Amino acid sequence: MKPYFSFQWHITDECDQRCKHCYIYSGGKHEHLLSMTWKQMEDTFYNCMDFCKVYGRIPYFYITGGDPILHPDFWKLLKLMHGYGVRFTILGNPFHLNEQVCRELKWYGCEKYQLSLDGLRQTHDWFRKPGSYDCTLEKIKYINQAGIRSVIMTTVSKANRMEVAEIIDAVVRAGVNVFAFSRYVPSGGDLDTGMTAQEYRELLAICDKKFKEYEAEGCQTYFNKKDHLWTLYEYENGEFKIPENTKEGMIYGGCNCGNCHLTILPSGEIYACRRVADSRVGNVFEDRIADVWITSMEQYRSYEKFSKCSRCRLLSWCRGCPAVAKGTCGDFYGDDPQCWATEESGLIEPKKPGEREA
Repeated sequence: MKPYFSFQWHITDECDQRCKHCYIYSGGKHEHLLSMTWKQMEDTFYNCMDFCKVYGRIPYFYITGGDPILHPDFWKLLKLMHGYGVRFTILGNPFHLNEQVCRELKWYGCEKYQLSLDGLRQTHDWFRKPGSYDCTLEKIKYINQAGIRSVIMTTVSKANRMEVAEIIDAVVRAGVNVFAFSRYVPSGGDLDTGMTAQEYRELLAICDKKFKEYEAEGCQTYFNKKDHLWTLYEYENGEFKIPENTKEGMIYGGCNCGNCHLTILPSGEIYACRRVADSRVGNVFEDRIADVWITSMEQYRSYEKFSKCSRCRLLSWCRGCPAVAKGTCGDFYGDDPQCWATEESGLIEPKKPGEREA
């Protein structure tokens, strides 16, 4: 079977929230919100399909924004994709969902609808919009009833890490199909994100305990350990073992940047990853994605450049989050600030004379 390739496609900047940790709004400059025209969306879709034909990949789209449902040609795009049998996930807001909308999304091929919860009610509504906490949990039933998998994603930072355990309780009560969290990437706002590596490891331990308790009870929510530092955590606990007969230099897991994923913005800009600042590699209105993949994207596949991960036994399965490293210290290949692996643990080889510092 052919491998999948995922496109995170932002069709519009338009949104009815102003989240404090949003890439678009956190810097305070959003006078010129962009949306693709229908012709641009059509051309972009065919450019993506061309890429998959060239490299023998199966396309998978994450349609987002802003809130993609606010784009005037949103349903027209879904009709186009449906004609090609393309499956997709929507990353959006809850405000425009109802029974009818969810049924139509399912008919067009929507497999998952991802919403966000970034704290308990007071914290989440501070991050996003008053009333959005209750609205998010309320709309889960419509997503589930339509046969779409409901996904809740939490963006974790120092501001909300102590609430994650109770968020897990809330999503289980609401019948959410999938729960995951990822870390906040500094992007120019005033959000205090300074978790230490030890604080983050403690959070993983708390969540792991809660996940296992719910699983033992037969809970139907799937807990997706999305952050790659889960690999480090499970390696230490003996739950992840380095497979035998692995090949030197092969990448088996971890960060998908430069591997099987890219992002397209409403401006047409192609990013190696939306979470990686300044990771522009081309423009979908001007460049053939198939060409960009073997030219500009190469700079994100130099795994030997990782200042710490290149010396780690888990390089082929983890690499932490380069976006967090870039947002924190300005270097994609720098140290992940929440990674607690050390030379003393035996996971990290000591630096050789002349090796660069992060």
